[in-house]
Amino acid sequence: MLYWLSELSQGGDFFNLFRYITFRSGGAFFTALIFGFLFGRPLINLLRRRQTSGQPIRTDGPQGHFAKAGTPTMGGVLILGGLTTSTLLWARLDNGYVWMVLLVTLGFGLVGFADDWAKVRRNNTKGVSGRVRFGIGLLIAGAAGAATVWMQPPALSAQLAIPVFKAALFNMGLFFIPFAMLVIVGSANAVNLTDGLDGLAIMPVMIAAGTLGVIAYAVGRVDYSEYLDVHYVPGTGELLIFAAGLIGGGLGFLWYNAPPAAVFMGDTGSLALGGALGAIAVATKHEIVLAIVGGLFVVEALSVIIQVLYFKRTGRRVFLMAPIHHHFEKKGWAEPQIVIRFWIISLILALIGLATLKVR
Repeated sequence: MLYWLSELSQGGDFFNLFRYITFRSGGAFFTALIFGFLFGRPLINLLRRRQTSGQPIRTDGPQGHFAKAGTPTMGGVLILGGLTTSTLLWARLDNGYVWMVLLVTLGFGLVGFADDWAKVRRNNTKGVSGRVRFGIGLLIAGAAGAATVWMQPPALSAQLAIPVFKAALFNMGLFFIPFAMLVIVGSANAVNLTDGLDGLAIMPVMIAAGTLGVIAYAVGRVDYSEYLDVHYVPGTGELLIFAAGLIGGGLGFLWYNAPPAAVFMGDTGSLALGGALGAIAVATKHEIVLAIVGGLFVVEALSVIIQVLYFKRTGRRVFLMAPIHHHFEKKGWAEPQIVIRFWIISLILALIGLATLKVR
């Protein structure tokens, strides 16, 4: 919205700053951060009044989690509020990629909100049916995949970019939309599985968002994409503003989610943020790089899949408990130790993902 102030510019004045994505990204970051600080405590107080028992705690989980009983959930509303406000204020609203990613984020956020509300109302860990959540997620992701195919240049539409190899594209044809659905829904659910400890999910999400934001900015500029030998996707540079808003909103939320957490993001936040990462990756043709940058989420999801399949086949467990962060809890690792070590792993994976831009 504020981008249109640049039309008042005569060149070299203050209004000219609104032309620059980097300036508007800074504005989006601080807008979302301030939103979190302003509305964080009032939201938590409201959630406490509405949720008499807070987020239900798994009876088979680590014993330390029972001390968190009564902590309100749905804190993802705070992140989404700051993210949406900052994006609408600072991004170009005539950019289709901005709307695609924002609507995917809000769509998954609504699914997560319904799931959280069902859990709180029934006071158990069973919310909306997994099939219903998965089905709605596929519909949202399918619409996003189709929109991406329509928006991207014909030379890139329905193509899968292979990192490291110059100009390497694999034509997926009609299979691209199902692939995009898998990326977005898989990312949403992987982040959802990771969100099990205070601050565990939000920092890796911010790290991944920052990385994908830089990638979006690079592939959205002709000069940078030519220098780096990556595929130029016009318009994706605006997604840096969305990513900056996500980081600002995430930091505002982390202020209240730091151990001991005053609020949990719930599925409202985790599904929405995971969907956002997947949507940015699809828009920028960096779906494979997302698996590297979000490697922590991939491992968390795989640990659940391996645990379930192995148990059904043998009746025994590979991990003491899945997702894998609970395995380390069962082994005696302190919660802050797990969280910080996982943050370090996320940062390392993000740097490896960024390196794919230059290694050609």
